[in-house]
Amino acid sequence: MALRVMSGIKVPVISQIVSLAIKRGCGDMSPYVRKAAALAIPKCYKLDPNTLPQLLDYLSILLGDKQYYVAGSAVTAYLEICPERVDLIHKHYRSLVRKLVDMDEWGQLATLRLMSIYARKCLPTRTKKTRKSRTTGFYDDEASGEEGSTLEEVQILDPDLELFLKACKSLLHSRNSAVIVSVARCFMDLGTLEHIDSAIGPLVALLRSPQDIQQIALYNIVDVCLARPERFVRYADHFLVHAPDPFSVARLKFEVWTLIYPHCENHIRDMILYELEHFTRALNPDIVQESVRAIGRCAQSDDHASARCLRLLLKQVSSLDGNLSAEALTVIRHLIQQDPQSHTKTVIRLAKNLDTTPNPEARATIIWLVGEFAGTDDESNIAPDVLRILAKGFAGESEPAKLQIVLLAAKVYLHYLNHIREQQSQASAQERPPATTHDDSDNPFATSSSPPNSASHTNPKEPPNLDHPIPKLWNYILLLARYDTSYDLRDRTRTYRALLSNASSTQLASLLLLAPKPVPHGPSPSESRKGLPLGSTSLVLGSKVGIGHGQELPEWVEEGQEPDPKLRDEVGAQNDHLGGVSGVGGDRPAGEALDAAVRGERAKETEKGKGRMVEKSLEDWLGEEGEESDGEDDLEEEESEYEEITDSEEEEEEDERAETKALVRDEESSSLSSSKA
Repeated sequence: MALRVMSGIKVPVISQIVSLAIKRGCGDMSPYVRKAAALAIPKCYKLDPNTLPQLLDYLSILLGDKQYYVAGSAVTAYLEICPERVDLIHKHYRSLVRKLVDMDEWGQLATLRLMSIYARKCLPTRTKKTRKSRTTGFYDDEASGEEGSTLEEVQILDPDLELFLKACKSLLHSRNSAVIVSVARCFMDLGTLEHIDSAIGPLVALLRSPQDIQQIALYNIVDVCLARPERFVRYADHFLVHAPDPFSVARLKFEVWTLIYPHCENHIRDMILYELEHFTRALNPDIVQESVRAIGRCAQSDDHASARCLRLLLKQVSSLDGNLSAEALTVIRHLIQQDPQSHTKTVIRLAKNLDTTPNPEARATIIWLVGEFAGTDDESNIAPDVLRILAKGFAGESEPAKLQIVLLAAKVYLHYLNHIREQQSQASAQERPPATTHDDSDNPFATSSSPPNSASHTNPKEPPNLDHPIPKLWNYILLLARYDTSYDLRDRTRTYRALLSNASSTQLASLLLLAPKPVPHGPSPSESRKGLPLGSTSLVLGSKVGIGHGQELPEWVEEGQEPDPKLRDEVGAQNDHLGGVSGVGGDRPAGEALDAAVRGERAKETEKGKGRMVEKSLEDWLGEEGEESDGEDDLEEEESEYEEITDSEEEEEEDERAETKALVRDEESSSLSSSKA
């Protein structure tokens, strides 16, 4: 307690006194005093950084302490004052790994972070190419008898790294959620795929925790699921959304479902779609929108389920909730763009819902779909009729809808101009005279076979027929948009009019308006968080918040530049005098050390016993008998000497008793004579 109070006094003058107290605390018999000394090291360093050389000596002693709670506090102090001094960890690496299981939660978190950094700096990764044999079918073997083989890279772990990862597996049963997440992070950064798979179950088990822990656990689960989605299929029912779940938890559970959907079996897929369809009728509008987006991501990830997902989304188009219908139409637009030829009837069905769709975004999406697929099929082209109907109520439309109506008019008029040009080119090709067999180019009196004013010389710059309904609709929309209050709408209208002013030159307009659009692919919302470390704040809040990614791990050390592995073997030799077994280390429990010593004695006895079974000569037997007789004589002599010593000691004791009795009698007689006088 005195050391804690003294180290908490923020007066730099007493830094040397605190350092002296830490030195005495490091050698104290009580482990609690040594733990307090370890916790006081960072405080002393903050008081006076010049005491760092002394504190490093104390820290090196405390890192090798046999008590696990002292070592955990020492690791915490190490990370605060000198995290780059890896040389202090070499000789304590294996002892710290063995103490990891017994440490408290704070010590475990600090040790896991320390070992992750140490493994990257000192333990290189190695890969080995192994030949994987591939045998052909049964009957093919009879015919050809050939076998194929492929080279496969296998990661080889360092023995010390494997020791650390093995010690981490037992921490997956910890009661602390932070420890479980930290172990999963170590497996993601250092381990193999098998190690990552072993951490999935404990992470899913955190969903039984309170809501605040559930949300943090789900962020980490989604990050792991981005790397290994197929391993979460068996836990699909653990992500069912319950009534008390807030929107943040429900959204993450929907995201996990969309990630594992392509890897699920049919009955699990049906369960996921039923659940998502159920939540499209929820009272919370945020959950409704998120469920619709999840259905769209499921449809994009699996082509076989796109038809079913499209039917589910079409039911939501006529919903009274404008946000729901707008979100459903956005997802439908993405699905239609994947295969526009097979969704012509779907576009017609959506166009019929324009009269009953009040949401501006939903109306704009439908109008865009009609204009985008206006020229795909001439027989089912409804774009001119839709434009005619929308032109009547142009003034009452919202700005997003007006922008799409002007774009629809430009596309319809452009298709009309291209159609006129095709007809003119076909007519000119049909009326062109056939080529003659003789060449009249050298004859100055040759005359042309066709008159100059024939139909073949159609003027390409001739304006289109203004009596046609489509040019009339185009000019009418231009007039309506010319006097609109929106600057953006007027500017776009002037741009479209300039592009389509020349009826004979529509290549640039076709390139801008009719170019094929890329197929949109809605990624998972957490794709931007991919690669962020597990358990970090940026994983929860996002990288856009401005918070750093935490302490990033260094790159793997290159093979051949790592420290000598023998540096990590010194801890066993140094601690042999503390009760440990040679070559193992001195931090073993006393019971194990005693058991090992007993086993060693028994092994020696058995070796001696096995030695007696060897055939002996007569001289050997006589030599052993002589040794036994000599041993018996020595014992008799020792017994006689012992008896003589005991006799002499008894005589001396009797003489001392007689002398004491005589002295007592003299004192009594002198006392009596004095009393008579």
